[in-house]
Amino acid sequence: MKSLFSNLLFKVFLAIVFGIIFGLYLPESVNRVFATFNSLFSQFLNFAIPLIIMGLIMPAISDLGKGAGKLLVLTTAIAYGSTLFSGFMTYFTTSGIFSSLLASHVDKTAQIAETAKELLPYFTITIPAVLDIMTALVFAFVIGLGLAYQENSSLKLVVKDFQLIIMQLIENVIVPLLPLFILGIFANMTFSGKVYSILSVFVNIIGVIFVLHILLLLLQYTVTGILVKKNPLRLLATMMPAYFTALGTQSSAATIPVTLNQTLKNGVSEKIAGFVIPLCATIHLSGSVMKITACAIAIMILEGMPFDFTLFAGFILMLGIAMVAAPGVPGGAIMAAIGILQSMLGFNEEMIGLMIALYIAMDSFGTACNVTGDGAIALVVNKITK
Repeated sequence: MKSLFSNLLFKVFLAIVFGIIFGLYLPESVNRVFATFNSLFSQFLNFAIPLIIMGLIMPAISDLGKGAGKLLVLTTAIAYGSTLFSGFMTYFTTSGIFSSLLASHVDKTAQIAETAKELLPYFTITIPAVLDIMTALVFAFVIGLGLAYQENSSLKLVVKDFQLIIMQLIENVIVPLLPLFILGIFANMTFSGKVYSILSVFVNIIGVIFVLHILLLLLQYTVTGILVKKNPLRLLATMMPAYFTALGTQSSAATIPVTLNQTLKNGVSEKIAGFVIPLCATIHLSGSVMKITACAIAIMILEGMPFDFTLFAGFILMLGIAMVAAPGVPGGAIMAAIGILQSMLGFNEEMIGLMIALYIAMDSFGTACNVTGDGAIALVVNKITK
């Protein structure tokens, strides 16, 4: 998984570079080939997203089970609350900052859009989805919750097999094709003259999100320190090996041994740490939700799309649920979010491509934020259950 993530990040960087070069120097006839691929891949994504939602969410909810006890409910509630807090904090912070920070870019983008040339695909194919996105979400919740109360169910085995198929689809088909999709997006933006404005926006967005994720960790450990009556900075400093391991591995699962060890050093009992840390590696997504929320707001501002708190409140609530099983799959978090971005925020193909590129560029920091926050949750659960 580590090599897959690192390789993907490098390929995305190359895709952006070559997309700009191709858009500048290759003739329109060649760039239309990439536009054709993007059109086909976008249709395939539209077909696959409802299946991905069902394949990830159904087994994740069914695995919770009815007999896991109060500890599972407590940990899940705290983790989900932390994820929601991250999303809403990001909304209130970035909606104001980005509105002023990106104001000049909005004007430039609007001017360019009026005169921009568009690369048209040579042909298109329509691939209707089996279910629409909201139907897939509701279906996944109903089946997942039903299976959580079935101890011996043949349907649960079918759901597990379906999950395996979806994971193979993401890992072996969608993720390898993402760099080519992003190349086509940037070639199109370069051809239309929008790329330089977009790249300058990237730098601003990444800088703001980096500061926000540090602030989130400080807030998490300040609250935790008050609850457990320990020095929050010392608790956070103890978790730094897990933070830097996650920066390198870009995987919550691969960092579990280090996170577990540092959590024990913070005074959490072995029983609580052994339960909470592996569970939170899957369900605690504060860093991932922060990245997706901030990037979505920035892109909507850049595109001149209206948004308000009501819209993003529903989006954040759904995002926290939809990505429950995502961190275990390379690229799974952003893939699980695409359906909600399309259905609730109205993102188009180009906006989805920008979201994927931004997400992958910041994946290390999001993962590090997720796993470091896991240590805070373990401290709180340990305090309550004592």
